[in-house]
Amino acid sequence: MDRQRIDKWLWHARVVRTRSDASSRVEAGHVRVNSQRVTAPSHALRTGDVVTLALDRTVRILEVVGFCERRGGPPEATATYSDLSGLRPKT
Repeated sequence: MDRQRIDKWLWHARVVRTRSDASSRVEAGHVRVNSQRVTAPSHALRTGDVVTLALDRTVRILEVVGFCERRGGPPEATATYSDLSGLRPKT
């Protein structure tokens, strides 16, 4: 796999609880890919894309490292991304 829908990837990566939650966050404009706002849950992600996601009380910045065929456990989920959130300077 060289690409995957953003709603499916967010669910497989265990960033959100359900795929419908991922779709609604994307449609509401809470997700950016490579600094561009995405409003279509069918937007295709590729390896190397940087996803910025506004959650309830935090912002997560994730670099897409890979994809999964199905939703697995936490070890498989964390293997699909690199968390860049901690790399931001604190002000």
